[in-house]
Order: sequence, then structure tokens, then C-alpha cells
Amino acid sequence: MPSNNKYSNRARAIWLSCLASGYRTALACTIVGLITLYGPASLLQQVAFPAFSYVTVILIVTDATLGDTLHGCWMALYATVQTVGPAILSLRLIGPARFTSTTTALAVALAAYVVALPEGTHMKAKRIALGQIVITYVIGFVNGERTEAVMHPLHVAASTAVGVFACVLALLLPYPRLACRQVKKNCKLLSENSSERLKLYVKAFFAEDNTSALASISQAKLLTIGGTKFIQNIKRYQESMKWERLPLKFLRSYYMNPGEKLQDLEIPLKGMQMAVTSVTSFPVQILDGELKEFVKKLDEHISLTIKQAQSCDSLTVPESNAEDIMKFLQTLQNIPTTTQELSSYFFLFCMKLLQWKSSPNQSTNCLKDDTVKEYEGSSNGFSFKEVWSNWSMKVKSKRLVPAFKCSLSLGLAVLFGLLYSKPNGIWSGLPVAVSFAAAREATFKVANIKAQGTVLGTVYGVLGCFLFERFLPIRFLSLIPWFIFTAFLRRSRMYGQAGGISAVIGAVLILGRKNFGPPSEFAIARIVETFIGLSCSIMIDLLFQPTRASTLTKVKLSKSLATLHDCIGSMSLQSSQASWLENQKRLKMQVTELAKFIGEAEVEPNFWFFPFHIACYSKLLGTLTKMVDLLLFAAHSVGFLEQDSQRITTSWKNEVHELDSDLELLKEKVGSSIKCFEDVTTIKSLATLEKELEKNNISYDLELGKSKNPNGISDLDEAAMGKLICSYLQHAKELVDKIKATEGEKELRSQVVLSLSALGYCMQGLIRETKLIEEGIKELVQWENPSSNVNLLEISCKINALYN
Repeated sequence: MPSNNKYSNRARAIWLSCLASGYRTALACTIVGLITLYGPASLLQQVAFPAFSYVTVILIVTDATLGDTLHGCWMALYATVQTVGPAILSLRLIGPARFTSTTTALAVALAAYVVALPEGTHMKAKRIALGQIVITYVIGFVNGERTEAVMHPLHVAASTAVGVFACVLALLLPYPRLACRQVKKNCKLLSENSSERLKLYVKAFFAEDNTSALASISQAKLLTIGGTKFIQNIKRYQESMKWERLPLKFLRSYYMNPGEKLQDLEIPLKGMQMAVTSVTSFPVQILDGELKEFVKKLDEHISLTIKQAQSCDSLTVPESNAEDIMKFLQTLQNIPTTTQELSSYFFLFCMKLLQWKSSPNQSTNCLKDDTVKEYEGSSNGFSFKEVWSNWSMKVKSKRLVPAFKCSLSLGLAVLFGLLYSKPNGIWSGLPVAVSFAAAREATFKVANIKAQGTVLGTVYGVLGCFLFERFLPIRFLSLIPWFIFTAFLRRSRMYGQAGGISAVIGAVLILGRKNFGPPSEFAIARIVETFIGLSCSIMIDLLFQPTRASTLTKVKLSKSLATLHDCIGSMSLQSSQASWLENQKRLKMQVTELAKFIGEAEVEPNFWFFPFHIACYSKLLGTLTKMVDLLLFAAHSVGFLEQDSQRITTSWKNEVHELDSDLELLKEKVGSSIKCFEDVTTIKSLATLEKELEKNNISYDLELGKSKNPNGISDLDEAAMGKLICSYLQHAKELVDKIKATEGEKELRSQVVLSLSALGYCMQGLIRETKLIEEGIKELVQWENPSSNVNLLEISCKINALYN
């Protein structure tokens, strides 16, 4: 198991990250506090809404780098231009004195619709703009005749500017937090993580018994979790890097990005894990002294290449060394004779793929990425054309409903908030505005954690005011431990970003201001207004999204199975690798969306509905994800075969005819079963199916259905499928035997052996996972129909009798 030192290092890294995040947030809020509490009177007149300055800080600076902050500055400017002009025009035409609760809510709703409608506008810009809209119209209505039509929106803009200024200063002092530095740090960690996992997989492959192998595999699985986190961090900071290049031109050579290249190594590493996990017994049969020695050398070579890749150093290992090491594969001149050996050959195939992907001449990702190329190609170092295209006012029909939903939620929140308490009506609309999300969310969970975060922060603020009532500086300093605590909250599964941010805002609005009345009264009023706003948001979400996440999950499962059926049906050695990859990509997108729906359905309250079977759906998701990976590896094997076929003198298409016949049999067996599973998941319940059969007076014959139904469940028992794979291996052997084993042809023959063996492993894996899908679908249907005896073949026959 990983040493205690690694666990302590991980804990230390989390603590340092949270402390750094809390420090930047505290510094930005301190700057806002110094300006709004101790600034000159002339400045305080312009910065009339310090509460929104704090909100702007939290929206921009939370876990931000310098690039994120500069991006946030641009977003704030864009939002201000989008809202201030129309607000001045509206206030001058209507007059603040003529506003009522209804007209104010209507004005907020119309302005929010205009902001939410464009598809290209960044979410951060929309949240700042929506917050400005609430402040402008609600405070304008509350102040009535005292509101100046021109200066009031400008005061809102000035308050936003103070928050933005504080963010920039906080990210520069005492030294800038650069995204490029974060990328390099995570690339280094990912490089070390990948090298260690590679060594553990090789150690498991060399193991003399199952116990030793399982120990190494378990350690590698733990490291995989960390590797996934590092990849997420790299992707997150890569977007920020391009915003740092413009002001930091002198660091242009520092912005070398090896992240993509290191991410590509995850694919073969995942394959190696699949291979060693599926080995039935240790030690591995095909390993001899020579092969074992060459695998060790290849392991060392790849580890060195990965280490140098993370720093984009020029490789000191000669390319000829890699070619010499790869010659060990020439010892593999024969196709495996048993299906049990396929796992070992697949492991070696993945090592070959890993060596190929880590090789410098196979990837240019270590060079500057596309954003650097754009930098070099533009005269000013930044493409404003790209910026404009990203935030252009693209209006599409699919955006009308989300924009209307946002408009209605915000309008109703403001209306009911003002009706409850006119002076505090702003606090019902502001939480809805600054937490706007265009995509579907787990409505009840998000509302719950926002409410809890608001209450936590508000109570902490009231306690701080009680303890340090007469000492404003100390009261403000009491926010520092809260910023650190909420940094941990944002990383927790219980609260996440939404809950953590709500907790920060709740405390800072009380401890960071003065002259807003008794803290306890303000706290009660804000909690009630927040509840009003969140209730309106939930109500509109339910109105516009009446379909439960659990229902959508089942629909998406059916669509995923349909896409999987298409992928299986298109498998052919006559097809190009591009075709295989395109189909695999479509399936991966469906499975990714399925995972999102499962996550939402898991936290969805059951109420009076049937409980969501999270365990079954999780197993089905894991199986589908593995099939996505198997199809990807199959595509890679076909790609290598495409390259090798150009060096084979005989006609490749004629030679693979027998192999294609085995693939056709696989498609018939597996594809028909997948199609049946798809049909079964489309029915609402077995009782509904029976009623439809009775209503249409349709009878069915199980034996007749089996013979006439081409989409019925095929026989996927182990013996029949083992026979299919053995037939494939025999035909592959016949093909390989036609390649002469001369000195010049040994390399070609060994590569074809590895590729065909890898494809055979993927075929075997697809059959195995299809059986698991069958078990999962049967469990799911039984869960939804507890009083029925589930027979998938019988259900399939009934469906075909009804709809055919």
C-alpha cells in the first residue's frame, strides 16, 4: 500500500491549497473592506453598494489564478456594459418614483431575459450582470425619488469595479498565482504518478502468485484516483493560461504545455490495468527470461520518457534505443493458442501503445499549444476576433426556454421578496442571480446546500458581531478563519462550490459592512428572503423540468444501448480506424451524459415515487464505460493493422475475410442481445406491456418468437463464446502464418500478432461485458416490477409481437 509519507504529503497539499485559497479571498475582501469602510468620503459616495463589491470578489477570486482573474475582469466589464446602459435608459424613461413591486419585478425579468439569452456569453459574466440588474432596479425602487437615473447605475458599476480591482491586487500580492505554474506542478505530479503506476502494473505482470499481483493492482488503483485529479487540474488551468500570456509577454517561453501529452498516456495505462486484472492465474505463462528482461528495459525507457516529457526537455534517450528495446517484440511470432493468454498479449500491446504515445516523434503536444501559436500569429499577442466570437450574441431556439426560466425565477423572487419586506427585497433576488446555471442541475440538492451555506455564514457573522461589536477591525479579521474553513467546504462532497460560496457571502455581508442595522434582525431577514428566492427557483425548475432525473436516466440508458448496438454493428476490419474512433466517440458522449443523469438522480428526493436503484445503474455505467474503453483499444489495434497492411505483399482485404466472418458472428450474437436490452429498457412497466397486449388482442408464442425474432437474446454462454474466440484465433494464426518469418519480416509479423491478439482480447471483453449488462438489465426490470417473474427473452418476444 502507499506509504504514510504519501498520505501526509497529500494532506499537506490539501491544507496548503485551502490556506492559499483562503488567503487570496481574505486579501481581496480586506482590500474591499479598507476601501468601503475607511476610504475618503468622495469615494464612498461612488461605491454605494459594498455588498456587491464583496459578491463580485467571491464570484471572481474563489480558487482563481491570475489568468482566471484577468478573465473575470473582462467578464465584469462585459457585464457592466450590458446592464448599465439599458438601466440608465429605463430609469430615465419610467422614473424611479413610478416603480412598484410589480413593475420592478417585471423590469428585472425583462433585463434578465436579455442577459441570459445569448449562448456565447460566459456564465461568470451572466451572474455578475444578473446581480447588477437586481441591485439596480430593486434599490432604485426602494429609494424611490432619491434615486438618480444616471448616477445610480454608475454607482453599481463603481461597486463592481472595486471588487474587480481587489481581485487583481489579491492575485498579484505577494506574488502572482500563475496558471502556468499550476499546470507545470500538476504535470510533474502526473508524470510521477504515471511512472509509478507503470512500475506497479509491470510488477503485477511479473508476480509469482495471485496475492502479490492483487497487492500491486490495488496500489495502482489508488494512484489512478490521484492521476484523474491531476488531469482535471491540468485541464482546468489550461484555459487560464492564455489570459496570462498577453500581460506577461516576457514569460512567453515559460508557457510550454506538456499536459496533453501526459493525458494521452492514461489510455494505455488503463489498458494495462484491464489486462493484469483479467489474468486468471499467476505467474504469466508466456514470460521467459528474455522477454522479462526486455519488458523491464521497456519499463525503464518509458518511465524516463515520461519524466522528461513533463518538463518538455529534449530527450536524452536516443531514438535508436527505443527501437532496440522494441525489438524484443520480435520474439512474439505466434498467435496465442488459448483465450487465457489473450490478457498477457494485450498487456504487451498496451506497453507498445504507451511507448508509441510517449515517443517524441508521435506527438507534438509538448510544444506550445494552439493558444501560443495564435500568440505568435497575431501582432498584438491576443486574438480579439476569438474573444468576440466566444461572447458574440448567438441566439438559438434552444436558448429561449432556459432564458425564460431564468427571467421568470428572478422576476418572481424579486416580486415576492419585495412583497415580504421592501427594504430587504434585494436578498431574495441576489442569491438566484449569482448562482444562475444554464445547464440542468439537481434542483433540490443545490437549493438545500445553498440554504445551509447561507445559514452557516449568516450565523457565523452574527456571532462575530456579538463578540467584537465595538471593534470593527477585529470583527473583520474574524473572517480569515472562516475563509479557510469555507475553502474546505468547497472541496467537500457535502457542500461543494455552491454551498461553500453561499457560506462565504453569508458571513462577509455581515462582518464586512457597517450601518445596516442590528445584525440579528438583518440575519433573520436575509435567511427568510433567501428562502423565498430559492423557493421560487425550485418552483420554476419543477415547472419547466417536470421529468424526474431517474426517468431521464432510463431514457439515456436506452439511447446508450442503441448507440452501443450501432458501434457493435459497424465493427469490421474493412473499416478504417477513423470510422471506429468516430463510433466510439459517439458512444462515449452518450455514456458521459448517462453518468451525469445518474449523479443527479442519486441525490433526487424520492417523495412518493419508486426509489432510484443507484447500485444497479452504477454497475451498468461501469460496464458501459469499460465497453467504451474496449472499443477504443479495438480501434487502436485496427489502426496498427492498417499501417502494417501496407507492408504486406498479399491483398489485405482478401486475407482478413475469415476474421471478418468471426466479427460478423460476434456482431450477430452481441448486437442482437444489446438490441433486446434496448427494447426492454423502453417499456414503462411489465403491467403496462400486458395491458397493451390485451388492448390490441395480441397473443405471442415464446418458441415461435425465438425463431422469428432476430433481435432476441442470443446464447452468450461461456462455452459458445469461447468457441467463437477460438475460431478467431485460428483464423488469425492462418493469416500470420502467411507472413514469412524472415529476419526482415519478423518485426512486421510480431506487430500483426500483437494487434490481432489485442483485437481478440477486446472481442472477448465485449462478450463478457454484454453478459454483465444482461444481468444488470434483469436486476433493474425486477426492481421496477417486484411482483413479476422477469424473463428477458419472454419480454423481448412480447415487445416484438406488439410493435412488429
